Amino acid sequence: MDRAAIVHENFLRRTGAQDFPQGAAPRAGLDAQTAVEIFRAACLSRALDLTSRDMQKAGQGFYTIGSSGHEGMAAVARALRPDDIAFLHYRDAAFQIARADQVPGQTITWDMLLSFACSSEDPISGGRHKVLGSKALMIPPQTSTIASHLPKAVGAAFSLGLARRNAPEHRTLPEDGIAVCSFGDASANHSTAQGAFNTAGWTSVQSTPLPLLFVCEDNGIGISTKTPDGWIAASMKHRPGVRYFEADGLDIYDTFVVTQQAADYVRTRRKPAFLHLRMVRLYGHAGADIATTYLPKSEVEADEANDPLLHGARLLRDAGALTAAQSLEIYQETCARVQNMAQEVVKRPHLSDAQDVMRAIVPPSRACAPTNGPDMQTRADVLGADARAQSSPQPMAKLINWALTDIMLAHREVVMMGEDVGRKGGVYGVTQKLQSRFGAGRVIDSLLDEQSILGLAIGMAHNGFVPMPEIQFLAYLHNAEDQLRGEAATLPFFSNGQFTNPMVLRIAGLGYQKGFGGHFHNDNSLAVLRDIPGVIIACPSNGADAVGMLREATRLAREEQRLVVFVEPIALYPMRDLHEAGDGLWMNLYPQGIENIDLNDIGVHGSGTDLAILTYGNGYYLSRQAQPFLERNGVKTRVIDIRWLAPLALQSILAAVSECANVLVVDECRRTGGQGDSLMTQLAENGVQSCALIAAQDSFIATGPAYAATMPSRDSIVSAAMSLVTGVPE
Repeated sequence: MDRAAIVHENFLRRTGAQDFPQGAAPRAGLDAQTAVEIFRAACLSRALDLTSRDMQKAGQGFYTIGSSGHEGMAAVARALRPDDIAFLHYRDAAFQIARADQVPGQTITWDMLLSFACSSEDPISGGRHKVLGSKALMIPPQTSTIASHLPKAVGAAFSLGLARRNAPEHRTLPEDGIAVCSFGDASANHSTAQGAFNTAGWTSVQSTPLPLLFVCEDNGIGISTKTPDGWIAASMKHRPGVRYFEADGLDIYDTFVVTQQAADYVRTRRKPAFLHLRMVRLYGHAGADIATTYLPKSEVEADEANDPLLHGARLLRDAGALTAAQSLEIYQETCARVQNMAQEVVKRPHLSDAQDVMRAIVPPSRACAPTNGPDMQTRADVLGADARAQSSPQPMAKLINWALTDIMLAHREVVMMGEDVGRKGGVYGVTQKLQSRFGAGRVIDSLLDEQSILGLAIGMAHNGFVPMPEIQFLAYLHNAEDQLRGEAATLPFFSNGQFTNPMVLRIAGLGYQKGFGGHFHNDNSLAVLRDIPGVIIACPSNGADAVGMLREATRLAREEQRLVVFVEPIALYPMRDLHEAGDGLWMNLYPQGIENIDLNDIGVHGSGTDLAILTYGNGYYLSRQAQPFLERNGVKTRVIDIRWLAPLALQSILAAVSECANVLVVDECRRTGGQGDSLMTQLAENGVQSCALIAAQDSFIATGPAYAATMPSRDSIVSAAMSLVTGVPE
């Protein structure tokens, strides 16, 4: 039989007969009215689960993960404040329902049914996914997360302390608020969760404010894999810097009281806590999952006998808040009301085309105060001797440092974080002196965990900051790329633009470093970034461009709430010369008072019409080296720096190559998955007839003399260009 039907019939029968499971007496601390409201929220969560299953069977609803067995989260919600930002486990419908009871004007039943039906009128995702979430309830939407939301919860909690000292313009969270995140016992084992626990404790023991409540909903199983008895308690009770609390999640009185204690500790001490709740999972994992295919029937029935609604009815009876008959009436009335409402919801409209679906990928702009630069004396005081050095040309690393300084002077909400960015000033000195200029609260030396760095940034963006995290090397991003793909980039999409994660992520990367690192410090693949919808990718080739593009990247994050990845070519950081030692042709004066370089601006050097070389980053530098050789061979050449790798400034690119007989694409990234693929396709689709591609080999990069052997060089660019123009292979 359908286990949902069995659980439903069990509740009707056992509550009618007052055949309740045994348990503790109602604990003092929860008043009768609130207890009844918690029970009503639990009944509504259960009714929504039952109705969503019926909708799916009828083809009118879509994949969903139920909350049955986890209804105790309604008590957690009522023990917190509705303005405490909550990053929820996917089984927490009861939490959202109970929180809605605390905020006037909510239509929670209708809203959640719209989500089940994937209606375009769904107020959180607009029909893009069945998610929990609500802007009014301060619940950012989560999809089927496996602990990926924990790092940003740490970041949101950190932002609460920092905002007390440095309130950003678009501050969202209250000064005395806390952050809450919930998850299952199986997810607690994920490396992402362990990293978040570790980061919270690491921060706490240094007496840095971090008001964060972790809530582990322990039902003892992850899909079909059991959690060892006592595992969560044993692994979390003695974590340095994180206070442990535990309660019976089947008992709304115990859960409410202990959650209040934990929340009070977090709110007053500004330290993290871990709340461990014992629960059961009913019906199986999700969708059509049938628990009896991998669990003994006796175990499934034991959990069903511990139905939290049965425990709730018993506790309310024993507390004198409701009779058993009244509890049964509430349950039946709720089920009938939800079923009737669902018949209307399924008639509501859905998304109809790709344009509708994609509309929320790019978040809306927001009004920001005008950018006012600091007065000259303040700037001179901050820069010190560097102010005098700006009168002479400098390499890229120095110009980026000055650009970051000016950006942080202009925008107090800009905060940097990363490994070694502060005291050391970064591996390559790009962030030198920034911590002494702006303090450790704005230039944060993080622990060595890329997931925590990006999570810190994402969470801080929830409270109005404009984070500027740094990933030390491009290859290190792979440890944490899901924080971009699964969290930051998807948030506007799944919230219909209501929640955003603006940031400028700086990454030192690409190849051509001599004698250092190998494939982990020289990584020439951006493929993992290129296919994330909505992400902007910048790659400057010289210091002056880096300044203008970094200013624009900051504007895009601050005003348009965009996620920008700023890839800085390591080999070009110290570059001074172009053609011969001492020519100084790759250094620039620091650009002051110029316009930003926007997404449609490309760089063009030369006006030749025989050949256009289309490239970026190190490829632009090498192509500029190749240009005189080609000119001496009679090939009039222009070199085009596309600057922005996503989105491509396609119209500007096409206009720049339109007069040229031939186009050579030079891509320093690997041939498979590189930028060259897209550029060649766009050229062909727009009628460019003579074009060719030179790209890096599909190989990792070696250390030592062969450091550049797999990538384009000046000579290979010259050879490929001559072959294209003359039609004669070199």
